[in-house]
Formats: sequence, C-alpha cells, structure tokens
Amino acid sequence: QVQLVESGGGLVQAGGSLRLSCAASGRTFNFLATGWFRQAPGKEREGVSCISSSDGSTYYADSVKGRFTISRDNAKNTVYLQMNSLKPEDTAVYYCATEVTVVAGKLIPGQFGYWGQGTQVTVSS
Repeated sequence: QVQLVESGGGLVQAGGSLRLSCAASGRTFNFLATGWFRQAPGKEREGVSCISSSDGSTYYADSVKGRFTISRDNAKNTVYLQMNSLKPEDTAVYYCATEVTVVAGKLIPGQFGYWGQGTQVTVSS
C-alpha cells in the first residue's frame, strides 16, 4: 500500500511560480514511476508530467513544456513539480499518481496506481 500526499498549491498571479510536492509513504517508492495530472472544472483530466523511477527520464505535456520541471528526491520519497510562468489556464486541481505511462505521446494513469488527494492551484490574471 502506498499513500501519496500533495502539497504546495495555492493562489498566485499570472507569471508567478509554485512548487508542488508529492510525498509517498507506505512502501518503497523508488520502484514507482510518478506523474502529475490536473483537472479544471468542466474539463477532462490532463496528464501534465511524469518522471521515471529507473533512469529519471521525464515527460511534459506540450501545454507546460518549458515552464514546468519535474524532479524527485528518492531519499525523501518525494516528487516535485516546479511550475514557473504560470498562466490562468493552469488553474486546476493537481494530483500525483504512481504507475503512470506515456502512450502515443500522452500521459495516462496505470490501472493499479495510487493517487493523492489533490491540491488546488489557482492562477489569477
């Protein structure tokens, strides 16, 4: 069993920055690939970014490429999402999840992955 807890969301003005954290507990975290998804009201869930547990390779959706950076600290069992140059369209609830994969250029959740409770990010114009 794995528990994921996100933190770091909040209200920020356009152009600002936030850093989200996803802390895992419960079992060895190093064997899991972890990703971030977001969902805005009335919109479909979007896969934002992920990081491989094996080689640290990363994926970014086109909508955040060049602005967001994902990283992980295995010693702390934590994955981070540094979000810079935030835009109002980045407003959403952000969730981290494990066992994610990239298929046909899109980040999708795994069938047996774990999810955090989500953290709200609001970007004002």
